[in-house]
Amino acid sequence: MPGRVLLIEDEPNIAEAIRFVLGREGWSVVTHENGADAVARVRGVAPDVLILDVMLPNRSGYDILRELREDPATARLPVLMLTARGQARDRETAEEIGVSRFMTKPFSNRELVETVRELGVAAGVRE
Repeated sequence: MPGRVLLIEDEPNIAEAIRFVLGREGWSVVTHENGADAVARVRGVAPDVLILDVMLPNRSGYDILRELREDPATARLPVLMLTARGQARDRETAEEIGVSRFMTKPFSNRELVETVRELGVAAGVRE
């Protein structure tokens, strides 16, 4: 059975689309839109998979990912990072910090579902 996804995304249309697509596949999706308290939200939700936007209000996704990777409680959390900026340097930065997967917007629904499923399986979530 699919698990819980925390989606940190400040664009309401993108957040709703992702919630719909993953919800249709049985995932429970919790959303959050602000970078300032995103790490606290991750700790509170304890998701199986985190989907994290790079450009967020008040704090970048890179900074959030860095803090999560430094904390033993969240260091192994599967993180899919989304960005509208598909520059090679963006991907390299995310990989240096320890992102699990990186995806540029726009993305296909199928690619998103498959990626989240793979990350969930790696985290021990059974479908």
